[in-house]
Amino acid sequence: MRKLIYGMNLTLDGYIAAPGDDIGWSVPSDELFQFWSDQLQATDLSLYGCKLWQTMSSYWPTADQQPNATPAEIEFARRWRDMSKVVFSSTIDKVDWNTRLVTGDAVAEITRLKAEDGGPMDIGGATLAGAAMRAGLIDEYVLATAPVLVGGGTPFFTALDSWVNLNLVETRTLPCGVILTRYETRR
Repeated sequence: MRKLIYGMNLTLDGYIAAPGDDIGWSVPSDELFQFWSDQLQATDLSLYGCKLWQTMSSYWPTADQQPNATPAEIEFARRWRDMSKVVFSSTIDKVDWNTRLVTGDAVAEITRLKAEDGGPMDIGGATLAGAAMRAGLIDEYVLATAPVLVGGGTPFFTALDSWVNLNLVETRTLPCGVILTRYETRR
């Protein structure tokens, strides 16, 4: 059975995007970028909601070809492009870069994917992750909490029908002031 990991950058007040989908507060440091690159390398399959897919696919497929691309960005772009991905959307009709599109029941498909043999899966996008959270499918939460308050926007966590008890696995502070925390779902 695969592990499902939900991780993103978020503000201290719990938002992954400020009002207007503004993520300008989340410019990563080299250390934070390396952390997410390492996470990607350890991931067997990435699951995306529509909005996050559009953000990622608008940049990473050709990021390694940019004249000012750093070695870390080149490595991340190649990993991202080559890895298996699933996009859940009823509005997109085409995906590229080793990606499969699912237009049906996301929770049913995520449940099916979790039951397969294979390495860890990550899930990104507030709406998709929220559905997986409410269904009890998330095994690990990875929070990269930035020292900024934005006062509103898209929350990292969704409203839940019942509590989810967690175990703290790791806490680390990066030089840029971001606090990395990992929690496993207590089952």
